[in-house]
Amino acid sequence: MEKNIKEEFVSTLSHEIRTPLTSIKGFCQTMLNSWDKLDDNKKREFLNIILNQSQRLINLTENVLNVAKIDSDNERLILTKVEINSIVKNSISIIQANYKDFEFCLKEPKTTLFSLCDFDKTQQILLNILDNSAKYSCESKKIDVQIKNQNDFNIISIKNYGSYIEEKYLDKIFDKFYRISSYKNSPTQGSGLGLYIASNLVKKMQGRIEVLSSKEKKETEFLIYFPVYEVEKLTKKIGV
Repeated sequence: MEKNIKEEFVSTLSHEIRTPLTSIKGFCQTMLNSWDKLDDNKKREFLNIILNQSQRLINLTENVLNVAKIDSDNERLILTKVEINSIVKNSISIIQANYKDFEFCLKEPKTTLFSLCDFDKTQQILLNILDNSAKYSCESKKIDVQIKNQNDFNIISIKNYGSYIEEKYLDKIFDKFYRISSYKNSPTQGSGLGLYIASNLVKKMQGRIEVLSSKEKKETEFLIYFPVYEVEKLTKKIGV
């Protein structure tokens, strides 16, 4: 079973690499062969496609490298006081560059929430979950994001509409290489690494990720829990 999953992953990864490379090569050749025939708007359009496909390759490479770090236990975190409201807004701004026709609706508390976590890894977690939610939002193109507090945790809810995950898959989607069979023929392919990375990074920061999905409402919600930043608990932990 493990061998089959890995073989499928290699096949998917090969596809994920070839697709943007083919696109980049094709648009570069078109621009070189027809430079004088293309107006500025068309050149800008092609360059934006090349830029987006290049970023796709960078993200894929980073995911593969991050899995290697996680599996070898060489992932080192720098835990600091992170403003949750700000990092969520920043992550939404970044992801909107790839989903310009999407509506990201943010609901945040009146007060600013802080968590003890690694800033860069927290942003990576949010980008992975936001990207996954956007990929499988179907025709809805609306993502609801909410920030709230519950006891010792600050919670970030990311919800998409138009698709759902069957209950039998809910405890598997965070497994390495795992991709739901019904999504394999989706036009929005994935490597099966993003959710695995996000789940492991959250655990390393003493948090967790949950997923809820409703067939009736056709919606899927990811809940990301980060520990609340508390000076008293932190000083006790480090022996101050």
